[in-house]
Amino acid sequence: MKKNFVSNSPESVRMFKNGFLESASKVHFYVPLLIYVPAIAILSWQSFDAKRLPLSSFTWWFIIGLFVWTLTEYVLHRFVFHFHPRSALGQRLHFIFHGVHHDYPNDRKRLVMPPSASIPMALILYYLFALVIPNQAMFSFFAGFLLGYLIYDMSHYALHHANFKSPFWLKLKKHHMLHHYSDPTKGYGVSSKIWDKILGSDFVKKR
Repeated sequence: MKKNFVSNSPESVRMFKNGFLESASKVHFYVPLLIYVPAIAILSWQSFDAKRLPLSSFTWWFIIGLFVWTLTEYVLHRFVFHFHPRSALGQRLHFIFHGVHHDYPNDRKRLVMPPSASIPMALILYYLFALVIPNQAMFSFFAGFLLGYLIYDMSHYALHHANFKSPFWLKLKKHHMLHHYSDPTKGYGVSSKIWDKILGSDFVKKR
């Protein structure tokens, strides 16, 4: 297997000549919390206030949304972020969206998704899910989905920069570091390894 370039630098290369675009491609880890915690709270409140959803139904749809995120995370990472197009433009887009992170995994400002990408993606997914999720349940479903996204983003940052003692987090960190430094064609789950196990992309344990 061809060895990929991986830098130990705490910063990554400049991606855009335009200063505004370059600044929009970087974000501190806490910014998603400032955006999506209020969004989750508003969606949850509207589930009860506007949609008159019973607590039991809210809880059920919230959990479904959280579960659907885990699969969405896996699908996006495996089939979108790790899709390698042949065209020069496609390769450029791939580098912007995910390649830069694999080349410079220690850049703290390119570990969570910037709002310039996450907000449009969230809106697109919201309207796609609205085609199949009952209207009354949509707010609670998407609140759970956004919580899943936040767990993913915060977990991703922590896996690269936190020092863990918990066996759970140590195993998850090892899983993600193997994806970066051993085999990027395996270990697509970040906040959970469940879909890697189910879909056959987990790392084989050495005996």
